[in-house]
Amino acid sequence: MAYLGNAELVAAVSNAGGLGILGTGYSPPAWIKEQIDLTRLLTDRPFGVNIMLRSPSAKEAIDLVKEEGVPVVTLGGGDPSEHLEGLKSSQSHAVPVVADPETAAKLAKLGADAVIAEGTEAGGHIGRLTTMTLVPQISAAVSIPVIAAGGIASGSGLVAAMALGASGIQMGTRFVCSEECIAHRGFKERIIQSDGQDAIEIGRTIGRPIRCLANRLTEAFLEAERRGASLEEFFTGKLYVGVIEGDLENGFLMAGQCAGLIKETKPAQDIVREVITEAESIFQRLSRDWNRGWNE
Repeated sequence: MAYLGNAELVAAVSNAGGLGILGTGYSPPAWIKEQIDLTRLLTDRPFGVNIMLRSPSAKEAIDLVKEEGVPVVTLGGGDPSEHLEGLKSSQSHAVPVVADPETAAKLAKLGADAVIAEGTEAGGHIGRLTTMTLVPQISAAVSIPVIAAGGIASGSGLVAAMALGASGIQMGTRFVCSEECIAHRGFKERIIQSDGQDAIEIGRTIGRPIRCLANRLTEAFLEAERRGASLEEFFTGKLYVGVIEGDLENGFLMAGQCAGLIKETKPAQDIVREVITEAESIFQRLSRDWNRGWNE
């Protein structure tokens, strides 16, 4: 949610009963501080900050969230091992994103408070395993809470994740199509029109796999990838071009396969409430069906 997970959206999610997460991406610490301050003006609920460890200013960003006493810090795009102890000593809950059970077990031993098990269905940077196979493996490998991510956009996804051993879920693509999200309306429409099959993977051969909606830029990227050409020119600023400026052909449109489940834009509060209400209804139905089956 780089560029998109700003204070307005974060506060709306937290006010609705979720845990909003600021998406900092490659933003400078000054912007992160501004967004933390604004979030605190908009909500008195807990919220978090995501730090992209590939960012040149990642260390400064981590120092900042420790100083600010941010309740939850999620870490992705690199090895968070060296940062866990410092975050815990600052009273922040350290929650790294993981894509395999071995990494999850290692980080749990180093002091992670929870892990986000992100399946390959997710938008943005991804691993190899699907959410369905990844979550139960990680749940078996650690004793800390597991948050399921990747391909989840509804209450049924929440129920499925909990059945696999997760304590909760993380949603990104679903909140792009919220009224509070500053994503370009053209990007939101692309997600709504998607059937999920156009949420393709690029960059696997260079060790930087990314899932985004297919367009002219991804076609050029894949062709260059097949030729073994340098791909650095594709990364600079291309996400901003797509999701904020709305150039739907020449910018990256990072989104997950759950795009096929999203049919409209609505307030973040309604999204959170619908997920919870649907999950509660499913749990009640499953309980009735289970009891009826045993009694017949």
